[in-house]
Amino acid sequence: MWTHKAWQGRFVAHPLPAHERLRAYAGWCNAVEGNTTFYATPTRDTVASWAQQTDADFRFVVKLPKRVTHERRLADAGADVRAFLDAIEPLGPRAHAVWIQLPGSFAPDDVAVLEGFLRRMPASHRYAVEVRHPGFFTDARSTHLLEAALAGTAAEWVPFDTTAFFRTPPTSEAERDAWTKKPRMPLRTAALTDRPIVRYLGRDDTDRTVEGWQHWLDVVTAWLREGRSPTVFVHTPDNADAPALARRFHADVRARLPELAPLPDPEPIEPLTLF
Repeated sequence: MWTHKAWQGRFVAHPLPAHERLRAYAGWCNAVEGNTTFYATPTRDTVASWAQQTDADFRFVVKLPKRVTHERRLADAGADVRAFLDAIEPLGPRAHAVWIQLPGSFAPDDVAVLEGFLRRMPASHRYAVEVRHPGFFTDARSTHLLEAALAGTAAEWVPFDTTAFFRTPPTSEAERDAWTKKPRMPLRTAALTDRPIVRYLGRDDTDRTVEGWQHWLDVVTAWLREGRSPTVFVHTPDNADAPALARRFHADVRARLPELAPLPDPEPIEPLTLF
């Protein structure tokens, strides 16, 4: 995500070699979603370069490959999982959580498969699960079954809050595209562990994005006061202003909780010129 084209010349210098872009992004935010790992397991050398560009307290939430979650549906995936965990080993403490995003067809009847999978995973990592089947949110028994399975393996439930996005019809091309692709997820604000993770999707209009995250300010502030260490990822359909929005969310929380440590100060970006 740190190579987003719209950020070049705004949040990261342009031109900037690919192997330096993460370092620039880390000046804006102290966590990143490792979404590219969903499509292929990276090489250890690639991951080692990520570690070299970030401080030890930087947080990577790295997604398990789709071959494990979507194609094999967590079954007979031992070799793929071992290859993935070996590849991310250079991250060391930066590997905040292994993100297990499950397809919408992964239903409450599959909870036993998930629980068995989590129990086989090494305790050297923390795990965070994102489900998209509506039954986990609308049926109290299914909610309880999943929470029990996750709690029994010290895994977190990652909410993907799309309620603000789907509140009114799309008004931009990026929003219209996201309207057909993003899941309509019910709101969930409960944390199961000391490391809750939130994914929030706003709108391309900044005011509406900020309006939509107001309830998360209350939730995240309460988590921090309880001694938890939450990670919040802020998205919009075009993600053009995502780093600035993430910093604004952090500032809004810090206004309520001044003892919260500030984010790093990004290096100034030279304006683009023609010559």
